[in-house]
Amino acid sequence: MDTENRPVLTGLVALVGVAVAIGLLGGLAVLVGVKAAGIGDSTETSDDPTSSATFRLPKPTETSSETTPEETEPSPGTETSSEAPAEGISLSAAQQSVSPMQQIDLTGTYQAGEGAILQVQRMENGAWSDFPVTMSVSGGTFATYVQTSRTGPNEFRVVDTDSDVVSNEVTITVG
Repeated sequence: MDTENRPVLTGLVALVGVAVAIGLLGGLAVLVGVKAAGIGDSTETSDDPTSSATFRLPKPTETSSETTPEETEPSPGTETSSEAPAEGISLSAAQQSVSPMQQIDLTGTYQAGEGAILQVQRMENGAWSDFPVTMSVSGGTFATYVQTSRTGPNEFRVVDTDSDVVSNEVTITVG
């Protein structure tokens, strides 16, 4: 091939060659980084030796209603962090009354729930409904905020999505 008469083709071939080399080096660097970080390694044993999945869900277990702090009735608008057991979820709200769509800061502790995902729930028509907010527990604490335009008293709580442990309830008046 006469490269002097086709400089554009020669440049294009060189550019493709460099791109392939950079891609291979980048892929190799990612592979080494993943191995070094231990991502994808599974130390847990599986019931099925042919299973290659690395994401495992715990088997469901029966929970006793005696361990949930639902049995204590907090008075409306008060923070009840002292009423939750040490291994339970303690929830508090920074505001007791807000305007519609004003931010409501929810914070709390869950010492036994490191890494747990908590689902915010609101009392609606006598039943608890999932509110479209979740958060994770880090260092035994959690924090998030909610907003609602539903006026009047709004009762909130949080639930551990894995163990179904329930927090105390907090009531915020909107309006």
